[in-house]
Amino acid sequence: MDDQATSSFHTDTHAHAHVADNGEPVGANRTLREPVSADGTPELGKRYEVPARNGRAVRLAKGQVIRVVNTHGSQVCDFWAFKADDLSEFMSMEHARAVIDRIIPKAGDPLATNRRRPIMTLVADTSPGVHDTLMAACDAYRYQNLGVTEYHDNCADNMRMALKAIGLRAREVPQPLNLWMNIPVGAGGGVDWLPPVSKAGDHVDLRAEMDCVVVMSACPQDIVPINDNRPVEVHFTVLADA
Repeated sequence: MDDQATSSFHTDTHAHAHVADNGEPVGANRTLREPVSADGTPELGKRYEVPARNGRAVRLAKGQVIRVVNTHGSQVCDFWAFKADDLSEFMSMEHARAVIDRIIPKAGDPLATNRRRPIMTLVADTSPGVHDTLMAACDAYRYQNLGVTEYHDNCADNMRMALKAIGLRAREVPQPLNLWMNIPVGAGGGVDWLPPVSKAGDHVDLRAEMDCVVVMSACPQDIVPINDNRPVEVHFTVLADA
């Protein structure tokens, strides 16, 4: 390699090392201090809480099932899944919609990654089946646009902090599967932001199709009525199988 090529290589490498990403939270809450365990490994069968306005991350081995419970029936839960050994591969709603040919998954549907292979399968859903795959996770900018002037808990930061609490970091915030979020699409293409239609105790079961890290956020949205303007906790349990 000549001197010019060597100089160019080092310049490109240096520039690449300083490329900004979307992996750092802009605020903080209990999510950073209360992981399910140091590395996110759960006790099978134990009921865990995702407190209102907070997030949690948990590791799933291939074949294990996570049951997420809408404890009060009125809460949206943002749900992500990342490949355990490579967080650049993650459950992707835009890819999942192309695989299942609809905008809301049903029991039996695989949920694809950004590399178009299943990472989770929705194996059971006791709710009416109203979920959302269209809307980005709420973030600090969303609340600024809604007129909030102080820091507001948000799902994007909850995802970042939940991963950080177990020693992980993703470079981006993928669009989540918004469990129980009621965003009907009208005939003219418009959308509404409505409270969930689920009832207390409804749950979904999702099976890991590869070793993965699941992140959940009990959505803090209290300005538009998607959580009935009253964010509350949800619960989850990791099971050995379906």
